[in-house]
Parts: sequence; structure tokens; C-alpha cells
Amino acid sequence: MHIIGNMWSLWIFGDNVEDRMGRAGFLCFYLLSGLAAGVLHIVFNRSSPVPRWEQVAPCWRHGAYLLLFPYARVLTLVPVFIFLQTIELPAVFFLGFWF
Repeated sequence: MHIIGNMWSLWIFGDNVEDRMGRAGFLCFYLLSGLAAGVLHIVFNRSSPVPRWEQVAPCWRHGAYLLLFPYARVLTLVPVFIFLQTIELPAVFFLGFWF
């Protein structure tokens, strides 16, 4: 489920960021943000036996989305009892809930 959630998030948010940055720019951004997340994890959690950088890496992508598309709306699937409802939420609200 973790990998599915990450890939879904990459598809929804990364696609728009890639369109704005271009393929090469997004690839550099994606690799550098993963590297930065790993370095920050090592700096702040030296004694941790469990690598948690994969939890930090999507934050860079989501932050870039918020900077590039501050007024975007995200179509969201919301469970209401046993029914599923779709609503459009501001990206700031959606990503704020994720954070």
C-alpha cells in the first residue's frame, strides 16, 4: 500500500511538476531531492537503525507542486459511510492534510 500511495502521488502531483520543469529538469529535481532527503536523514537521525528518507522525499515534490500551482484543485475520493464521493479540494488543503 505504501508503494501504491507513493506512485499515485507521483502520478497526480509529479506529472504537473514535470510538465512545468521539463523531463530533464524534473529528473534532476527528483534525484537531487531524494539525495537531499537522505543527507538530511543522516544529519538529523544519526543513531536511527531504520532509514526513513523515503518518508521525506515526497515532501519535495509536494512542496514544488504547491509553489508552482498554488491555486490548483485536486479531485479527491472521499468515503461517506459505504459510498464513495468525489469532491474538488484546494491543493493547499489536500497536501496540508497529507503533511
